[in-house]
Amino acid sequence: MRTRFPAKVYGHGTEPDPRFTLANERTFLAWIRTSLALLAAGVALLALDLPLHAGLQLAAAAIFTLAALGAAAWAWFSWAAAQRALRIGSPLPGLGIGGGLAALLVVALVLLLTGALLGGPGRG
Repeated sequence: MRTRFPAKVYGHGTEPDPRFTLANERTFLAWIRTSLALLAAGVALLALDLPLHAGLQLAAAAIFTLAALGAAAWAWFSWAAAQRALRIGSPLPGLGIGGGLAALLVVALVLLLTGALLGGPGRG
């Protein structure tokens, strides 16, 4: 029998009900989609010449991009923790970074609103 990756997950416990494993994978993919959307928002803020204060526009783009990186990393670690818990029959982990991600988005949106009120030329 071949070894499955990652061994830290599959090396413990027994196979859970496939429905739970597939639900965990769907959650992983939802976090990946979220990460891609956040990255698209960050890139769009850098690529478009918007009538926003340039410094605040750049700061919001950086927050969106960092949030994208965090969401992608969280997708992997959250999937692994949930899968390991399913395999050994322990309680599933909690929400994790969901609250922090929401707070980051609020900060980015406040920066964008402030940048729109202050106006000024975009990056170009």
